[in-house]
Amino acid sequence: MTTACRTSLPPLLLAGLSVLLLGAFRFSAADDGNWQKLTADDFANVNCNPDTWQWKNGLLYCTGTPVGVLRTVKQFKNFELELEWRHLKSGGNSGVFIWVPESSLKDLKPNQLPHGIEIQVLDHGYKEIYEKQTGKKADWFTTHGDVFPVGSSKMKPFPPTSPDGSRSFPKKHVSKGVGEWNHYRIRAVNGEVRLWVNGEEVSGGSDCQPATGYIALESEGSPIEFRNIRIRELP
Repeated sequence: MTTACRTSLPPLLLAGLSVLLLGAFRFSAADDGNWQKLTADDFANVNCNPDTWQWKNGLLYCTGTPVGVLRTVKQFKNFELELEWRHLKSGGNSGVFIWVPESSLKDLKPNQLPHGIEIQVLDHGYKEIYEKQTGKKADWFTTHGDVFPVGSSKMKPFPPTSPDGSRSFPKKHVSKGVGEWNHYRIRAVNGEVRLWVNGEEVSGGSDCQPATGYIALESEGSPIEFRNIRIRELP
């Protein structure tokens, strides 16, 4: 004859412990090993000046001029990428490119950008500058993590989208302003990309073509800093 195991813990306390344990499991599952820190040895200048990108005191500093990119030495297919960034000037513009095809990097001149999927890195002040300079309403982009294809690359954006349907607009506005650090988590698997901004999933897209290539950081006219860049490859 077997006796059922009994516990003296109240049901509400048991429920609370279960939630804590489940949360701990999810955290550890999302942040298990195989992460690789990316340093100066993992990147190569493509079409910027020698001093456009500077590694110092654990930070990657970009002057913003000329427009161009710094790419990874290695190409990636399925991966998760994490990094932090902050603009040093109001209205700053930059971006993270993924799945950049090698062909679009060949003979790339200063003030040109490659093809690929861009994860926008834009300061809130950019909207005001754009509207003042152009006299047009800034309704075709946001400053909270747009995701969109560039050049010959293709992507089916997740809703909500820009008016012309080319960009995935963030469903939540959680990015911080000039001088403050923002955290990006980018998950790119089998042609699908998803972006988390400061811990919240906000945008992305599917059916990306091509779905393998380099990762690149963008210099686009304004000083910016990056830190804590790390990646892990996925099956």
